Amino acid sequence: MKSITVLGSTGSIGVSTLDIISHHRDEFSVFALTCHNKIEKLLEQCQQFQPKHVVIVDEQAAQKFREQMAGHKINCEVHVGAQALVTVAEQCEVDYVMAAIVGAAGLLPSLAAAKAGKRVLLANKEALVITGELFMNAIKQSGAELLPIDSEHNALYQSLPFKPFGQSLSEMGVNRLILTASGGPFRTFTADQLVGVTPEQAVAHPNWKMGQKISVDSATMMNKGLEVIEAHWLFNAPIQQIDVMIHPQSVIHSMVEYTDGSVIAELGMPDMRTPIAYALAWPKRIPSGVKQLNLLEIGKLEFYPVDFKQFPCMKLCYEALAMGGTATVTLNAANEIAVEAFLQKRINFIQIAQIVETSLEKVTIQPANDLEIILAVDAETRLITQKAIAAL
Repeated sequence: MKSITVLGSTGSIGVSTLDIISHHRDEFSVFALTCHNKIEKLLEQCQQFQPKHVVIVDEQAAQKFREQMAGHKINCEVHVGAQALVTVAEQCEVDYVMAAIVGAAGLLPSLAAAKAGKRVLLANKEALVITGELFMNAIKQSGAELLPIDSEHNALYQSLPFKPFGQSLSEMGVNRLILTASGGPFRTFTADQLVGVTPEQAVAHPNWKMGQKISVDSATMMNKGLEVIEAHWLFNAPIQQIDVMIHPQSVIHSMVEYTDGSVIAELGMPDMRTPIAYALAWPKRIPSGVKQLNLLEIGKLEFYPVDFKQFPCMKLCYEALAMGGTATVTLNAANEIAVEAFLQKRINFIQIAQIVETSLEKVTIQPANDLEIILAVDAETRLITQKAIAAL
């Protein structure tokens, strides 16, 4: 019986994780569930899984939860605030930590789980985009297990000939890693059409069910660019060995090309329960509840190159990774602020990339081997980006 903390249990990844656990109650127990303020969903989850601990970041939401928990027959310790996320991630009773909090808010608890030697099921991009070097060093030093949850990195993990991180791809006979991308809802849009894109259109992903921020990132292809940065750290991959290919069907989740001409790919339905189940059970496999892939029904698989002029956020990600240091910290922070402004209809769709590029030009790059420096650059970037948006 493995004990698990689910960071971000009310989000899409958290919900999918608990769905799998509900069918394997003899193998997994829930130690802690966390959310920001979605207490209605959290109350339902607590009724079903009876965690020992709950963390609610928002204080008012936590008070409401306390008032309602008795009526829902819930008996657990309730903790408030961001620091409590770290506490439930590093507790000695915890075996696995699902790191599914979106954005920089998930960084510190994810890093805490890595330092504590847990099996980290990593769905939080920022842990690698912002603190790639620090995070991977923590994994190695603590002996933690790192299982990527993003469907693309999970696919690469399954398709590579080795599991430990840090080995050279070339020594393993790997020529390149190929991340696939659906292209989002605007794959065929012209530049003029992109100007008029609304938030409602941007969050309507054609293949995947995701939160608003990630859906917008998918529409700009910033999400795929961030995945390039993640792949660099996860698989010790030079930037020249990471490519992206648009694959609208989202059936092939990623591929590994070998020096002998072989290409190994992982295929499946576009459902996050598959990589979550793989990471929960590894090295075994368990049923995920996902419909089996039927290639005869799908009929064809298409592939297209990425147009950096159409998707400038992808280009910015490659450039930030090449710059090194805290450039990717600035990239991520500026994008978070810009996406929030877009969802609030304060800027248009194409201005997201323009604002990120401006922030990359304005914020000084520093070494990214110190957490205090990283957090300071993150904070500075957010202020600069907010000012840039206000000045529009």
